[in-house]
Amino acid sequence: MNIQKKYSQLKNVTFYKERWINEDGLEQKLIVTFSLKHRDYQRAVRSRQIERAQKLIRQPSGKMKKKSQNDYRRFVQRKACTQEGEVADHEHYELNNILIQEEMQYDGFYAVCTNLEEPVSKIIEINNGRWEIEESFRIMKSELKSRPVFLKRDDRIKAHFITCFMSLLLYRLLEKTLNKELQVNSDADSEEKYTCHEILQTLRDMNFYRIDHEGYVPAYQRTNLTDALHDTFGFRTDYQIVTDKMMKKIEKITTT
Repeated sequence: MNIQKKYSQLKNVTFYKERWINEDGLEQKLIVTFSLKHRDYQRAVRSRQIERAQKLIRQPSGKMKKKSQNDYRRFVQRKACTQEGEVADHEHYELNNILIQEEMQYDGFYAVCTNLEEPVSKIIEINNGRWEIEESFRIMKSELKSRPVFLKRDDRIKAHFITCFMSLLLYRLLEKTLNKELQVNSDADSEEKYTCHEILQTLRDMNFYRIDHEGYVPAYQRTNLTDALHDTFGFRTDYQIVTDKMMKKIEKITTT
């Protein structure tokens, strides 16, 4: 069987082992799970953190010390000695590859202790939603720029976060619809073929030149993702020119 096809079949499967443990008189059920989907998510997050750490190493600043356990600066280590162990005249910074490898070996694994007597499948279903919620907060912060907030009035702060939340909701609906279409497509080997950043950046780049009395000329490059978006939502904007009549028809489709 094709490896990619096998991966696609197992991506949404959560493997687990369970056992009852007793510590200090407290009896609990220990459930250890492994998920390919969760592993991929953790690796994607770490990859972005490593990029930020590398950028910081190239352009050092006074803010080199990590502020939290998951701060990207944990991958930056200070070197103040030579390979022979002698004290160096100048300190320098480099990636902590040992720490990166240590973290990678736990990608996809998650352990939870509970005294619930619910079926393991039910507990896992609830627990799986936790990292997806974390991902949603990360999308709001990194892609939708929900923070920092340079506002003081309560009504404006509320309006800002309502706008961010509605944007997240629309993105999630678009993402699910797109992924469903990709699953149906025989050429799509796996679910979630495109990342959040790829989808949003593609949508931001889909601009047009306006030609009076004629229509709109696409000012973006056609890609597999733009094709997938067009196929999913039933209209196209990548013609040589989109006439005013065609654009009104598209507007009507997207508002009903």
